[in-house]
Amino acid sequence: MNYENIAVSAEGNTTVITITRPQALNALNAATITELGNILDKLDGDASCRAIIITGSGEKSFVAGADIKEFSDFGAVQAEELARNGQRTLFNKVENMTKPVIAAVNGFALGGGLELAMACHIRYASENARLGLPEVTLGLIPGYGGTQRLPKLVGKGLANELIFSAKMINATRAKEIGLVNEVFTLEDLLPKSLELAATIASNSPIAIAEAINAVNLSDTDRGYEAEIKSFGLLFEKNDKKEGITAFMEKRKPNF
Repeated sequence: MNYENIAVSAEGNTTVITITRPQALNALNAATITELGNILDKLDGDASCRAIIITGSGEKSFVAGADIKEFSDFGAVQAEELARNGQRTLFNKVENMTKPVIAAVNGFALGGGLELAMACHIRYASENARLGLPEVTLGLIPGYGGTQRLPKLVGKGLANELIFSAKMINATRAKEIGLVNEVFTLEDLLPKSLELAATIASNSPIAIAEAINAVNLSDTDRGYEAEIKSFGLLFEKNDKKEGITAFMEKRKPNF
């Protein structure tokens, strides 16, 4: 499939999705959101893909927000539909993928860009990354899940500070508060992300899928029951037999 706003490449069992709108600092327009949603649908059913990395083209920006000119004249009904469609088409889809999605944040991650990174399961950032939710400076609030995911990652107090002030923070501060997992040089960002993806890809894909679901439910009243059910379910799968047999035989499992 040909895409206009993203590039897709395979690195072993990892698929790298690069947003390719450098002229707009990789801002998310409707077409890009649709393309990202479409490739994620395809990858979710592709057994050869064990992990996914999302990054931005160039050295300045991961995603510098949404494409404001597309919705500047919207009314309330159109705006609600924009947020709802975006969450359904992309952001919730990323969070609920059965394969781990790593955000390689290579510069600005603002507004919808930070919301995309937060929807990913793991976030690595380059030293030049700048992260923030500036929507209140436009008289708006985040509409792609930012008010919901940020408190879960950094706590309600810090989330309130970042959302209400609209200030940007650097990668070091983002790591200090738990918004990103690790910080690397720009040159090392993608190799380190691929290294992590390869480590993850060597583990049981069905166990990872169940772990993603259980972790996503960890802040709900269904979390513990989901963990119990998944734990039991996996005992009926071939990966459990292979994993335990390999452990007993003191070898690496072949999933």
